[in-house]
Amino acid sequence: MSLGLLIVVVLIALAFTYINGFHDTANSIATVVATKVLSPGQAVLLAAVTNLVGALWGTAVAKTIAAGLVDTHIVAVGPELLICALSAATAWNLFTWWLGLPSSSSHALVGSLVGAAIAAAGDSFTAVIWAQDGAHWWQGKGVIPKVVVPMVISPLLGFVIGFLLMGALYALFSWLANRKGFLRRFGRTPFVNAFFGKAQIASASAMGLAHGMNDAQKSMGIIALALAGATAAGQFDQLPAWLGFLRINGSADGGFNVPAWVAVVCALTMAAGTAGGGWRIIKTLGHKMVKLHPINGFAAEGSSAMVILTASAFGLPVSTTHNVSASIMGVGAAKRFSAIRWSVVERMVWAWILTLPVTALLAYGFLRLARQFF
Repeated sequence: MSLGLLIVVVLIALAFTYINGFHDTANSIATVVATKVLSPGQAVLLAAVTNLVGALWGTAVAKTIAAGLVDTHIVAVGPELLICALSAATAWNLFTWWLGLPSSSSHALVGSLVGAAIAAAGDSFTAVIWAQDGAHWWQGKGVIPKVVVPMVISPLLGFVIGFLLMGALYALFSWLANRKGFLRRFGRTPFVNAFFGKAQIASASAMGLAHGMNDAQKSMGIIALALAGATAAGQFDQLPAWLGFLRINGSADGGFNVPAWVAVVCALTMAAGTAGGGWRIIKTLGHKMVKLHPINGFAAEGSSAMVILTASAFGLPVSTTHNVSASIMGVGAAKRFSAIRWSVVERMVWAWILTLPVTALLAYGFLRLARQFF
């Protein structure tokens, strides 16, 4: 990979990170805006700061993306793989943002990488590393257990935890409401709104931290993969000493570390994108799907942050969008299933279903076209 192509890959990866920031801003601030706990400007600032902190908090997810999906040798031979994959994921993000649909940037990125890798390998799945030794992917080292399974299970967990947490809060305050001393001292609705208005700031902060820990690290992984591919191909052998920071050498277990400068650049880019806002998706998540009060926002943000932070600690890339949306559905269902506007949910689910195959086909087509004309 030439230095020029590497720069192109890095720039496109950072563009994807920026778009991911404003595309997924709604994930961490939609509920806190919808419940009027914070103004849109305050919420965006909170999300930008917490995204920045989360992005710098470890690199476990970045390592999974960098060393667990695509063979670095294939990237080294065909750097256009990453360019086409990132272009496909970015195009899908912009399309769904324009429609106001909270689709998954994570699914878009994974689908694009797999589609481009298959095209690069000549219709062979050897481009995708199902396991470290090329076999027994079901034993916990490959794409399906590390990426696909968490992406499917995590929204289900978000729904269940949101449902249970909201149900527990309803039961608690119903019990407290029957205590005359509580009612006389606080009143029911004013106390609940005031308390959870403050609590929701903490839950929104946790959600922003979770988004940074998971989503920003995916772009770190892409840039690290490009650098490792160029290093493996010997493209950096003649670089001057002052550019030595570009080299990433593999470790004994076949992986590699993500450099600190990559983490910082991606974190700052994600924060800048987050500050740009994403009001179309905020409207869908915060207003159209289910009517939210501060207690609902706290339950939705708290349950989704719990799932994403746990996944991030184990290096599992999951969809922030799907988790937040599923948690909001769970919170709404705890009140009553009719509280959810199922027509909006149906549109969102179709976007979820289509993301992986559409982005894979887009990236596959982009790479085939690129190799025909260049």
